[in-house]
Amino acid sequence: MKKFSSLCVYCGASQNVDGGYLDTARKLGGLAAQRGLTIVFGGGRVGMMGAVADGALEAGGEVIGIIPKHLEEVEVGHQGVTRLEVVNSMHERKMRMFDLSDAFCSLPGGLGTLDETFEILTWRQLGLHDKPVFAMDINGFWEPLRSLLSHQSGEGFVRPEHKGILQFAKGPEDLLQQLEEQPPISLKGQSERF
Repeated sequence: MKKFSSLCVYCGASQNVDGGYLDTARKLGGLAAQRGLTIVFGGGRVGMMGAVADGALEAGGEVIGIIPKHLEEVEVGHQGVTRLEVVNSMHERKMRMFDLSDAFCSLPGGLGTLDETFEILTWRQLGLHDKPVFAMDINGFWEPLRSLLSHQSGEGFVRPEHKGILQFAKGPEDLLQQLEEQPPISLKGQSERF
């Protein structure tokens, strides 16, 4: 059994968002780093990606970015992180992020964030891993998703025992407190299972 040493953060890369989102991402990075958690993220230097990485770096934390080659080529990779890994595809990026992470947190984001969130939840539902998955509900951003999951469960598409595999946090402090209260994870769920 293993306690948590790394947190994968899924989030948007858009700069055209309310500054409060960026501030919260930066705060999460900083608080996680202060607790000794390595941040694993999508490797971008812009939007919430850049903010969470910068927050962790400013607090002296370790930050690992995983970016696909086609995005690195258009110079959106964060060159100031502890380690920036360039991979060949989006699929390889998600698998590498999975392997490096003990827990997952989805901050507000767009279609890519939804894709990453649903994939990691599906893997959990299928028993491929037992790592905790959170959504940080900044300004009620994830309330529609919470309602959708309840609706899916009510209609019989999501089993009642799977309805709670996505945990919701109100902010960075709440997320990190909930993470500290999680039972240790097993080593099950490394990528050779996929």
